[in-house]
Amino acid sequence: MNSLHPRTRLIHGGCNRSGHFEMSEALYLTQGFAYSDAQTAEARFDGTDPGYVYARYGNPTVGMFEERLALLEEAEACFATASGMAAMNAAMFSQLQAGDHVVASRALFGSCHYILDSLLPRYGVTSTFVEGTNVSAWQDAVRPETKVFFLETPSNPTLEIIDIRAVAEVARSAGAVLVVDNVFATPCFQRPLELGADVVMYSATKHIDGQGRCLGGAVLGTEEFIRGRLLEYMKHTGAAMSPFNAWVMLKGLETLDLRCRAAADSAEKIAHAVEGHKALARTIHPALRSHPQHNLAAVQMERPGTIVSLELKGGKPAAFNFMNSLEVIRISNNLGDTKSIATHPATTTHQRLTECERRGLGISAGLIRLSVGLEHTGDLLRDVSRALDAA
Repeated sequence: MNSLHPRTRLIHGGCNRSGHFEMSEALYLTQGFAYSDAQTAEARFDGTDPGYVYARYGNPTVGMFEERLALLEEAEACFATASGMAAMNAAMFSQLQAGDHVVASRALFGSCHYILDSLLPRYGVTSTFVEGTNVSAWQDAVRPETKVFFLETPSNPTLEIIDIRAVAEVARSAGAVLVVDNVFATPCFQRPLELGADVVMYSATKHIDGQGRCLGGAVLGTEEFIRGRLLEYMKHTGAAMSPFNAWVMLKGLETLDLRCRAAADSAEKIAHAVEGHKALARTIHPALRSHPQHNLAAVQMERPGTIVSLELKGGKPAAFNFMNSLEVIRISNNLGDTKSIATHPATTTHQRLTECERRGLGISAGLIRLSVGLEHTGDLLRDVSRALDAA
């Protein structure tokens, strides 16, 4: 499989056919598994027999999804979770204990910020937030007790690009594990493990499903990390992916590359077309030369992604007028869908942050996150242009 193009791996990878030799992957809706004898049951539980034990630990359908995603990411192992936040929670809690310290980029999804800023401190784990694009800031934040670095790039929703390779070197020197949230980039456009990251995580709810159907997440890394630290944590906390959701995600993976590239084409065209519109204070997309990390994105990412962020000059009233004037694009808080989606982060995904925190992250009251879908590019451009004029 490793010699095949990623698009081919997404169709044929991880296919574990039953004796019926079905073309579409089998859906194993079962919680438990029967053993031929008591000795087999004992061997399954003590690990000498690698077979299935319980759906919380693993399932044939879930296993196919894990293997296929690992093949795409070229990771040694993968564990599928019930949601993207379950993946982030597991990636952090499975390797931290009281007294440990985390260094994280300041620009994070709201729920990730909550885990680091509010939840981990309850268990004696502290976090330092840094300007992720400043490599020196990562180095300056390191302490003797630093165990984990965490970042997302591009960031949500201002699309900051962090130099993964450079931060990975700092983490390695500090003896810390670098965890990268690669949701916005997708495994099609950015490979954090190849750039030096130790662990990569996804909300499979986004581009991997891609059609607004199911929740899911995944954590990928070395066999030692996934089957050692992470699996033991997941066995006893229970946030495993359901077999049905895994089957849906398998179907999503088959078209992931095609969908992401088509959406990325439209996103770039929209970004270039609307930049400089009189209603906009700024247009944010890594393909634009005005983006602060445009050159880094060109080196680190194969494509700059499917998200365009628009900051309207008129603040919240203008942003709401813009969204309410859209006819093709839907208002929602998801992303990575076949349907284009407009989100107002200040009042939805990042509303729990203080106004000062949002301002520091560049999330103004006029900022709109636009997740570009698979509609005809001309229809999307007309819709955005009309809404900008109305704003």
